[in-house]
Amino acid sequence: MAELSVARYQQDLKRFIPGLALTAVIAFTTAWLGNQPVMSGLGLGALTLAIIVGIVVGNTFYPALHPQCDEGVQFAKQKLLRLGIILYGFRLTFQQVMDVGLSGVIIDVLMLSSTFIFASVIGSRLLGIDRKTAWLIGAGSSICGAAAVLAAAPVVKAEPAKVAVAVATVVIFGTLGIFLYPLIWHEFAQYIPGISLTQFGIYTGSTMHEVAQVVAAGHAVSPETENAAVIAKMLRVMMLAPFLLLLSVFISRDSGESRTAKQPIIFPWFALIFILVALFNSFHFLPAPMVAGINTLDNVLLAMAMAALGLSTSARQLINAGARPFMLGLILFVWLVLGGGAINLLVHQFMS
Repeated sequence: MAELSVARYQQDLKRFIPGLALTAVIAFTTAWLGNQPVMSGLGLGALTLAIIVGIVVGNTFYPALHPQCDEGVQFAKQKLLRLGIILYGFRLTFQQVMDVGLSGVIIDVLMLSSTFIFASVIGSRLLGIDRKTAWLIGAGSSICGAAAVLAAAPVVKAEPAKVAVAVATVVIFGTLGIFLYPLIWHEFAQYIPGISLTQFGIYTGSTMHEVAQVVAAGHAVSPETENAAVIAKMLRVMMLAPFLLLLSVFISRDSGESRTAKQPIIFPWFALIFILVALFNSFHFLPAPMVAGINTLDNVLLAMAMAALGLSTSARQLINAGARPFMLGLILFVWLVLGGGAINLLVHQFMS
């Protein structure tokens, strides 16, 4: 019986190997490319390059490999990303988390609520998009991209086609942000008096879509920006559970349905564990060489997750999303970049 269980486990493990191997090849290749003077001069780090190469491969010859690689790619995109974010806590101390602190929480709350309200009003009333699709795009834009869309789907009882449209819409603008935010810092932030690398990191983490995209964009600016961006983003991700709870209550009251049949609320435990790891790291229990080894492993895991994100970004799916959802995603993206910048500056100014 035990031998049968081991054989089944090995068979299950083999299903993930092709996809994980593909993401690993992309990760190590882009790590080498990121160290080349030409790429560093363009501001393209290993994580950004992993997404770019992933997108190129994903829309060329990857469809032929999809049946063999998809399970491993999805594993890297979801599980390895979460593990990579948890291990990212070993780069931080609790003091750095506290430095983001109350101002970061206030900014996150303002951005989440305003973005979702805009999505609901503009999507359904101005663009004529059905409410479920508008809610899903709003959830993805205001919290954590595709993960928030998938978490909100059972709460709003959305059909698979609407989920696919919402995911495609938030993915394209989140990916665009990877290249736009470093450009904003290098070309425009110098004209804003008093803005620091940490403040720009909070701006990045409070306004970009996906966790992976925040890591890549922050990494392209500076380590200080990357740290602040990840902290701000993880605080925002932790708001997913209360957001879903409030959305569930609103929908049940709006439709008159009984709340006894509501869907269970998903809590992003990896965000909480990330904070606990940063707290643990603050006491310096582990020797420096061990922490350095963990950080090296973390770089590999994050690069594999970025590659998986690129591989699963289908140009055809984005085209099929249609004009109106795309327009809503664009409006929300402009709000996140410009409105989010204004909110960040006002909160920092008020609390300084």
